[in-house]
Amino acid sequence: MPVRVGIDLVSVKRVEESVRTHGSHYLERIYTTRELGDCRTAAGVDSSRLAARFAAKEATLKVLRPQPDQSVPWHTIEVRRHGAGWVDLELSGEAASLAHEAGLSGLALSLSHEEGMASAVVVGDLSSRQPQL
Repeated sequence: MPVRVGIDLVSVKRVEESVRTHGSHYLERIYTTRELGDCRTAAGVDSSRLAARFAAKEATLKVLRPQPDQSVPWHTIEVRRHGAGWVDLELSGEAASLAHEAGLSGLALSLSHEEGMASAVVVGDLSSRQPQL
């Protein structure tokens, strides 16, 4: 099965520092409204959840493989949390175009966070891609 894999590891502390330093500008630039809602708790925004989502966006970019001069806005990669707790990805705009151009027929996502670190693994399915000659 032809696949592309992306993995990323993010320090929760660095995300906390970004939120503290840049506040809503950082949050609104990186995360979608839905993602911010999924990361809110009674105590505020959970930095470990934010870090996991940031890792997911980075891991997705590794699967999409944009050109060095190609800009992919953070909002075009969205982590969607489902009621049972599992997550998946929804791409739009430039991210969706890159996935289509690459022949990706689906993406699978796994997130984890523990002891100050958050990670994400993204697997892209290329099984529907036409073989290159």
